Amino acid sequence: MAATRRSRRMAADILTYVVLVSMSLFCIGPIVWMLLTSLKLEADIVTQTMQYIPNRITFQNYVAIWTQSSFPVLIGNSFIVTLITVVVCLATGTLAAYAFSRYTFRGRNTLMLGYLVVRMFPAVMMIIPLYVVLRSVGLIDSRIGLALAYTSFLLPLFVWMLKGFFDAAPKELESAARIDGSTRFGAMLWIVIPLARNGLVASSVFIAIAAWNEFLFALMLTTGQGSRTWPVGLQLMVGEFQLPWGVLAAGGILSILPVMLMFALVQRVMVQGLTAGAIKG
Repeated sequence: MAATRRSRRMAADILTYVVLVSMSLFCIGPIVWMLLTSLKLEADIVTQTMQYIPNRITFQNYVAIWTQSSFPVLIGNSFIVTLITVVVCLATGTLAAYAFSRYTFRGRNTLMLGYLVVRMFPAVMMIIPLYVVLRSVGLIDSRIGLALAYTSFLLPLFVWMLKGFFDAAPKELESAARIDGSTRFGAMLWIVIPLARNGLVASSVFIAIAAWNEFLFALMLTTGQGSRTWPVGLQLMVGEFQLPWGVLAAGGILSILPVMLMFALVQRVMVQGLTAGAIKG
């Protein structure tokens, strides 16, 4: 009986490893293929016989996209737009999430439901109203206008995520700070936010990734290189009679490096924030 249980446990472990390895290959495979493509010559990419491993490794695709195109400007625009979006969400969403978490007022549940309803509508339905509003204030084809457009659909999600982390923060410490003479804002700043720090980092990283990779709003609300972001720039490199696979692959690799670096820096804090409250002792 013991041998049977041991064999079943071993079979379950093997099946688990097979599933994990298969899912890992499924997720990492496209990135590895893009990396290999970026290191190939154009003659080795468009061939009759598939070449999985480059016969000749070259970095000319990276040199070409960085020196012969406006990709550095596109990356800079994406960085500025993402930074503005995260700052606006932090400044306004933190206060909103705290208010929803600590105050009881008329219309509270309706407003929270409204945040969910906004997320249910397709983003394309918001483009025309946002275009009209941004044009009326002179922010069309600007990085600030694009960041505000991102905020319009990312802020509700940020508030919903952060509210859950604020709810998990114990109210006793906040009440003690209020008794000691702290203001409501001071208690939030020095007590609640440090306790929900991991959740704040996790929510901010999620918003930053969504803003960094956003394509539809950037395509419709920008017309020039001064505010266009990298997803739109890469898409516009595709011509009617030419498809530079190597250059596009190099651009894709360069565009995911900031995200990988950000994950490497805040990985532990982000995982702790995402799993906060999952286990109650």
